[in-house]
Amino acid sequence: MILPIVAYGDPVLKKRAQEIAPDHEGLQELIDNMFETMDAALGVGLAAPQIGQSIRLFIVDGSPFAEDEEDEKAQSVKDFREVFINAEMLDEFGEPWVFQEGCLSIPNIREDVQREGSIRIRYFDREWKEHEREFDGYAARIIQHEYDHIEGILFTDHLKPLKRRMLKRRLSDISKGLIDVNYRMRFPVAKTRR
Repeated sequence: MILPIVAYGDPVLKKRAQEIAPDHEGLQELIDNMFETMDAALGVGLAAPQIGQSIRLFIVDGSPFAEDEEDEKAQSVKDFREVFINAEMLDEFGEPWVFQEGCLSIPNIREDVQREGSIRIRYFDREWKEHEREFDGYAARIIQHEYDHIEGILFTDHLKPLKRRMLKRRLSDISKGLIDVNYRMRFPVAKTRR
């Protein structure tokens, strides 16, 4: 089932999410619904807070980046489709790089964000098998973005104050639903259009 994606301005996006237990009710169905929602919106990641659930769960799919066959970083995520439950970022390291990020909760805005090139993270997969792994390139970037969501951080929080002020009206319009998107969204301050 495709779920509505929560828009910028909803308080759930700014809360640190809670850990869940293996017997979390409806977890497998929720994961399936999140993948269906992400795929329908043409995203590369989706965190539970983005569908209104403040739990430490996010999913990723790097395959859309793999269309650039000349880019080694892009090719490394061709088959990267994973579930991260109760993730804990252990380290961020390596050569920082800037990449233009967007977010399904903040449609039609893309900005340059600098992040570390590599990460080490501990998490459970959908079968509750524990992993501790290192990722780099696009995989690290996608994970860092989605991990931020479960920490209550948005990519716009990484921007310089001047850039955030310049985006203030556009962000306000998003929270009011005054945008056009081709996927279902839930707006915190939606106004009736005349």
